[in-house]
Amino acid sequence: MGLHAVDRPGESPWPRGEARRICFLADASGALEQRLVEGWIARNRPAGSECDVVWLPPSRRRAVQRRSLTSLQTALATGDDVLLVPVRVAWGLRRGRKKRVPSFLDLITLGDPRDPNRLLQEIIVRFRPEQVAVLTGESATVGEVHRRWVADRVHRPDAPTGFAEYVALQGALTLEVAERRMRGNRYKVSRFVAEDLVGSASFQAGLSEVARRTGEDEAEVSIRAAKYLKEIAASPSTFIIDLVAALVRAIYTMGYEHRIRYDRDALDRIAALGQQHSLAFLPGHKSNMDHLALTAVLYENGMPPNHTAGGINMNFFPVGPLLRRHGIFFIRRTFKDNEAYKFVLKRYVDYLLARRFPLEWYLEGGRSRTGKLREPRFGMLSYVADSWRRGSCDDVVLVPISIAYDQIQDVGAHAAEQRGAKKERESFTWMLKVLRSLRRRYGRIHVTFGEPLNLSEVLERYPAGQEPDPEASNLEIAKLAFEVSVRINRATPITPISLVTMALLGTGERAVTAEETHAALRDFITFVEARGLPVTEALELDDPAAVRAALDALVDHKVVTRWDGGTETVYEVGPDQHLAAAYYRNTIVHFFTTGAIAEVALLGCADAEDPAEAFWPEVAELRDFLKFEFFFAEKDEFRAEMSAEVAYHDPDWEQHLGRGDAVAVLRRFRPFTSHRILRPIFEAYLLVADALVARDFRMDVDPKRLSADTLALGGQYRAQRRIKSPEAVSTALFDSAIRLANNRGLLKGGDVERLREREAFAAEMRAIVARIDRIEEMAGERG
Repeated sequence: MGLHAVDRPGESPWPRGEARRICFLADASGALEQRLVEGWIARNRPAGSECDVVWLPPSRRRAVQRRSLTSLQTALATGDDVLLVPVRVAWGLRRGRKKRVPSFLDLITLGDPRDPNRLLQEIIVRFRPEQVAVLTGESATVGEVHRRWVADRVHRPDAPTGFAEYVALQGALTLEVAERRMRGNRYKVSRFVAEDLVGSASFQAGLSEVARRTGEDEAEVSIRAAKYLKEIAASPSTFIIDLVAALVRAIYTMGYEHRIRYDRDALDRIAALGQQHSLAFLPGHKSNMDHLALTAVLYENGMPPNHTAGGINMNFFPVGPLLRRHGIFFIRRTFKDNEAYKFVLKRYVDYLLARRFPLEWYLEGGRSRTGKLREPRFGMLSYVADSWRRGSCDDVVLVPISIAYDQIQDVGAHAAEQRGAKKERESFTWMLKVLRSLRRRYGRIHVTFGEPLNLSEVLERYPAGQEPDPEASNLEIAKLAFEVSVRINRATPITPISLVTMALLGTGERAVTAEETHAALRDFITFVEARGLPVTEALELDDPAAVRAALDALVDHKVVTRWDGGTETVYEVGPDQHLAAAYYRNTIVHFFTTGAIAEVALLGCADAEDPAEAFWPEVAELRDFLKFEFFFAEKDEFRAEMSAEVAYHDPDWEQHLGRGDAVAVLRRFRPFTSHRILRPIFEAYLLVADALVARDFRMDVDPKRLSADTLALGGQYRAQRRIKSPEAVSTALFDSAIRLANNRGLLKGGDVERLREREAFAAEMRAIVARIDRIEEMAGERG
């Protein structure tokens, strides 16, 4: 690569190989750029040297009329020894600066500094010549490129079928690489996607196979495929990368602190992996700010923007076009029976992985409404795994990411949806509401990178010539998604707000002082520190003033109500705010779930003839009840985790159980967590069970109707004080309970035996809630 000032006297940057005939593959988007390239050649051409100039189809948006490849075909036919040298004009150079973030004035008046309009080009050449230079890419002879083309046609199914098309594409890509080396890796963008894909023999052959399989006309399938590719593919722009970085910072700093907390060393290690393998960033999805936060962190560290899978619902004006130019590619919600669409999406993923463009998507599919990590969706993960198995790239590194917030602006909407409100559709008006909500302060953002996972270590390539086993493949993808979700949970840090809400939601409906909250937190802090759990910063909640500050932050957002003016200031979760408070608690419940299950299991086996023998069946039953709520390890691993959890509280627990003293083991638990974590779940399950019992047992039950009926029943039970937890009245919890009931066959109509099964299910839920009541009493006795 060479970088040559347009008018640098005394320097001869002519390509090596003067004895050969040189053919410049020139990329110029207008007459001025063409004159600059021709002038550079004329000034630097050695006497007696032979050279030609072939003008490639221009790559920039202000392109002159597209040129045919006839002149290139003629030049390529002159001999294998001809040296091909790509060349273009580079604009907007800022020597001595590491980065340049354009201002909004750039957008309004000047546009893209790397692709200025004609008038600005003239001004730069006349008054700022140091900001423009002629750039040459890596050179090669016709023979060398031809041999590469032949090899690529064998090993790369997407290689162009024509040699001239291949040379033009490689010349443009070489110039992109050369310019990126000059400007930095953050400007690595996918270019010429349509030309590269549609022009390949394998793409056309694949479309022919789709047409044959579906019985459709091949020409019609090709037209639709081109339309789908345009609908799906991102078209990132270096200017938009800078512009979006400025917009992202302006947006998130409206509501959050300027500095995002993250481990720079961890990110450096991930960047190093990205130099060798394809990367896929998989964040948990809590807030509308998630993508913005990760974008800001990557940009700040000079990493390229991710090609991010987005729902087609986000492709609305003016957001959609901007997102597409930043690297978002849009996917339809459903396309199960559209073979042409699936083929295009598959080949687009192949293209991105083969060229190591980093990917990003939310494994959960959408934002968590409860604060807990949602069950993963397998769609994009399946496409990526399938692409790797077919050999698109050497390896894919999955990067689990937790993005945590002190507080989020979405929590009110999440709570409303759990109470039965419909999700607001994304639109320009919706976007304005999100921006207005950021006028309040929400604290800090914390981005934590989990342990990366290499596909090559957990999957195997498809055997050559053999059809994959769909059932085995789906099971592997499910296990892979589970492992990524577990690693996201492990990386999720405990925030002061999440721990304070955990304490508040265990006090019943009684208001408490900051000092009482501080006392309730002591055992939690001891547990967190002893187990080495991740935290956002040192948990200084052993100071009542820090606890009061966290409570006041919740008061500012009306999650907590503060009562002043009496003899002491007291706090309680605000009216209709229990689901909002539970959201923050739920972001960390996975760290305490095993202990909560142990508490209920210990009390359940206390009256058994042999508590040591009865304990593990109790654990297994609770694990099965909660399988749609939490991510549990395989049975043997979970048993080991459970043993370690109980041993933390009582190292001699097995001997005590053997002597029949389960309650003594239980009393050693600090803190008690089952009434804080499991009560709302099992009370929600009890509501669903009672709603099922009230149904005609002879008829099948519609899940949506059952959820609506349970919501009404929850209001009744709360008014009658038949359940204690306000956050139990949640459609999200009802959905899990309905899945469990369906898994047990309880939604199907039947004879009177079906009624007995539903009644037995309700009795089981009622018995577990009674145990949790007893544990809460024990917590109250402890004080």
